Amino acid sequence: MASPISWHMCSNKLLSAYGEPFLESSSVLSIRHGPFTSLLLSCSSLPPTTLSAPVYYRSFFFKRRKAPSSSASPYNSVLITQEDAKSTSPAGDGAISTESTVTITVVGASGDLAKKKIFPALFALYYEGCLPKHFTVFGYARSKMTDEELRNMISATLTCRIDQRENCGEKMDKFLQRCFYHSGQYNSEECFGQLSKKLEEHEAGRLANRLFYLSIPPDIFVDVARCASHSATSLRGWTRVIVEKPFGRDSQSSAELTRGLKQHLKEEQIYRIDHYLGKELVENLSVLRFSNLVFEPLWSRQYIRNVQLIFSEDFGTEGRGGYFDSYGIIRDIMQNHLLQILALFAMEPPVTLDAEDIRNEKVKVLRSMRVLSSEDVVVGQYKSHTRGGIKYPGYTEDKTVPNNSLTPTFAAAALFIDNARWDGVPFLMKAGKALHTKRAEIRVQFRHVPGNLYKRNFGSDLDLATNELVIRVQPDEAIYLKINNKVPGLGMRLDRSNLHLHYAARYNREIPDAYERLILDAIEGERRLFIRSDELDAAWALFTPLLNELESNKVAPEFYPYGSRGPIGAYYLAAKYNVRWGDANSELTT
Repeated sequence: MASPISWHMCSNKLLSAYGEPFLESSSVLSIRHGPFTSLLLSCSSLPPTTLSAPVYYRSFFFKRRKAPSSSASPYNSVLITQEDAKSTSPAGDGAISTESTVTITVVGASGDLAKKKIFPALFALYYEGCLPKHFTVFGYARSKMTDEELRNMISATLTCRIDQRENCGEKMDKFLQRCFYHSGQYNSEECFGQLSKKLEEHEAGRLANRLFYLSIPPDIFVDVARCASHSATSLRGWTRVIVEKPFGRDSQSSAELTRGLKQHLKEEQIYRIDHYLGKELVENLSVLRFSNLVFEPLWSRQYIRNVQLIFSEDFGTEGRGGYFDSYGIIRDIMQNHLLQILALFAMEPPVTLDAEDIRNEKVKVLRSMRVLSSEDVVVGQYKSHTRGGIKYPGYTEDKTVPNNSLTPTFAAAALFIDNARWDGVPFLMKAGKALHTKRAEIRVQFRHVPGNLYKRNFGSDLDLATNELVIRVQPDEAIYLKINNKVPGLGMRLDRSNLHLHYAARYNREIPDAYERLILDAIEGERRLFIRSDELDAAWALFTPLLNELESNKVAPEFYPYGSRGPIGAYYLAAKYNVRWGDANSELTT
């Protein structure tokens, strides 16, 4: 599925960048077609200096023709003549096609993720005018389905932007007419070959770019990558693959998955998606820090006392515990979502905003972190609880979960970065299901003011006087800074107030879903919000020893009631490092 390494088309007249013919012959084009496709010009009189200059060609369209058996190439070869090119051009004259098209194939189109997130995100991009002029959406799955049945399934989940609803129905109809379906097995090259033929029909001779979104279980990632690369790759444009988490269960399984994918794809073709990196407030992290002088000088151990990354859901597994029980909250949330946010938060300023520069700095952070041990982790599992006359079931009461499961639904951890900027600063993570609220936020607690002249006004609890920067990722996106302020009046009474940026109040438009941003980035080849393989290796290296220890020792999780703030052990863990959780009481969560 790799993009062509070199691309040299040849006809009776091959023109240089200046329009002058530098080769006139009845040349043919030999295509070596394998996991990595390269196109070789078969001619003897091509000046070597011309290969470094832009070249424009008359012939662009071609047919495949079986190569002679005497071919010495170790690959399967295809020979194309100028007559082939001419006869297959839509205009019949061998003219260059300057238009391109993008086909987005959602593999696993009948699944929940595709229905609830991917197809709605694609429609939102179309609605906002972000997709190319020529695009097609294909669904691929084992389920038998017609094009019309796919469109009916998709239409049930489509919504329009709140500020442009007047064109909603018309836009939906036009989008759905570009959606098609192909049924096939995930491990069949023949089925993917049939898919490719359908894609070619819709590409209509344009420069074809293909994006495959693997919305499928990870155990069939490699099969799909193999089949798509051998039978459905684009020979004339780029081919890219979006891979959904989980990326393995530990260092070993992640490395095996990476090796399997790289047998058929180049690293630059693989887009490992973590949708939290596409959230508006996460992407705003670097803007907040690097474009505001007030923050960057404070972004170090000299001024920051601790950093908290908090994720909570107010619901349990609710009949969907089968998947969750095999992974748990640490693999599902902490090792990817929260750790990625931590790396973005703590990285050094990159040389540029290019993807590789940003990801290089993230990798440095991950490699500077201490490996987690059980001493710095608390795990919990929610139990049944009755509230307001309603009984909420415990985790093991879910019929899809084993009765004796020890899988944690809650975890809190203290992590440390051993570098000059962050030495000694605890980064506390907390994630859980069936808690008192739904929230994802970053809390930065600054150090106490040395020799504070007003400490008597705060009493003995100096934590109440600590400045705190809160970045609420979801829901109700906001950024606010807690400061100390004098209450108006004749006396000297101090109050804690918020300098508050509330996105809904400040910006009169809906915030795009994370999947919209990430899919658009993949189409445009922007990789900075996707995870590189060495980044993934470094992340698993931090958590794998802990996971092995918890599972081999069968560590029992601490129970906490459904709808509570989690196990009490999380508060002891924070106190161990002289930290108070920022969401510990209602006053601090305002």
